[in-house]
Amino acid sequence: MIPQLEPTELARWRDDASREPPVLVDVREPWEFDVCRIEGSMLVPLGELPRRVEELPRGRALVMVCHTGRRSQNAAMFLAQSGFADVQNLKGGVEGWAVEVDPSMKRY
Repeated sequence: MIPQLEPTELARWRDDASREPPVLVDVREPWEFDVCRIEGSMLVPLGELPRRVEELPRGRALVMVCHTGRRSQNAAMFLAQSGFADVQNLKGGVEGWAVEVDPSMKRY
């Protein structure tokens, strides 16, 4: 089972200087990423993930991100099956982030 990370939990984690921040992996399409994104996210569209999996750090916590949390859930399951030990899904995706954390974020 892939842990579901609430947007507010992710915001607290990123603000906590005592914890290593997670790597945010955004699996949306480039046009979506251009509309809005969580600052510092790494774009790896879902369709490219299998061939780009080696670009992801295995020793860091990964938080998978998409628009609503569905595509990123699939990406997280793929990574867990590929041997990544610390993979979480951002519940609600960037839409949830915009609603709960950053209301100034552009939405689509």
